[in-house]
Amino acid sequence: MAIPLTGFARADGRKGIRNVVVVAYLVECAHHVAREIADAFRDADVHLIGFPGCYPNTYAHSMLERLCAHPNVGAALLVSLGCEGFDRHALARSVAASGRPVQVLGIQDSGGTRRTIDAGRAWVADTLAALAGAVRAPMGLDELVVGTICGGSDATSGLTANPAMGIAFDLLVEAGGTAIFEETGELIGMEHLMAARAATRELGTALQQCVAKAATYYATLGYASFAPGNADGGLTTIEEKSLGAYAKSGQSRIAGIVKPGIAPPRGGLYLLDVVPDGEVRFGFPNINDNAEIAELIACGSHVILFSTGRGSVVGSAIAPVIKVCANPDTYRRMRDDMDVDAGRILEGEASLPAVGREVFDLVLAVANGAATKSEALRHREFILTYKSFTPLGPACLPG
Repeated sequence: MAIPLTGFARADGRKGIRNVVVVAYLVECAHHVAREIADAFRDADVHLIGFPGCYPNTYAHSMLERLCAHPNVGAALLVSLGCEGFDRHALARSVAASGRPVQVLGIQDSGGTRRTIDAGRAWVADTLAALAGAVRAPMGLDELVVGTICGGSDATSGLTANPAMGIAFDLLVEAGGTAIFEETGELIGMEHLMAARAATRELGTALQQCVAKAATYYATLGYASFAPGNADGGLTTIEEKSLGAYAKSGQSRIAGIVKPGIAPPRGGLYLLDVVPDGEVRFGFPNINDNAEIAELIACGSHVILFSTGRGSVVGSAIAPVIKVCANPDTYRRMRDDMDVDAGRILEGEASLPAVGREVFDLVLAVANGAATKSEALRHREFILTYKSFTPLGPACLPG
């Protein structure tokens, strides 16, 4: 029987599993000041996020709107230099409309670095005190959204951790929850298998088009989503890596496609298309794993499942990250950073279904407040760059 869940009720009807205060810088020139504000509360749930660019970008604005009003966020402090292109007032209005406390601090208007830091720290302290009395309310499994990503993959990833997370996804979808997998650049060669699992023929075609777009994008750049570390870990081709990455999706029917910042409209399994639309303009689609984690969170993910064979230590701002380690040697070497030892499957100490159930049960425990290893170590990595997307077509979402 599933563990009963609780969460923090939000004005828009969603529930969060954390009650984070985000400090968001709106240009790189405000990054230092925002960090100085957040670092004063490193033992509290105060997380630093932001956008370094100066000229406006619809994707970046949408991402920060979704992140500052994420179910896991209780309030937002926006730190602006004052002359950047980001529309800070539009972002503040959006966050305020979600029912969350929000404050904009302009460094130029506030009198410089020290005064802005002092004002920001005072606002965060008052806000934390106000949020301290929040009470968790009952939360259904059908309200839970979980994202998945793999990083630092090796030859064990597709044999243990990834398929175990796929089983956890199947259990979540069966219970009415929402599961999001991504990395279209690491699904090359798997498009026909995804199309066969699509809820409609039109969605199947759209899934194939997503992967074809990723292949074209990387071919234009002369680069694929295959790192030297993958080869050192025993992987040989992008297709081989794709087999492992695909296993994260489980066996459930694919209900739809979303793009960064678009929340799935109902429970089920969704592909997140992370590769920009249109001509190649902004460089690599995702320069590291944290960029994809941020996009999964912007789609509403409460928790992120992260498989790794070589070993990864990153966590994330806003949503807890659960590390599922594929390689038993890596787990023994880096156990302080890993939540689940899926390498036991290779050593005959656990079955794949058992580890899949373990991952699922840990998701529920984390949703109820248990800390992941990356949370305990205060990993709150975040990155956001420029991208461009077109609106979703009618075939991408369930009718």
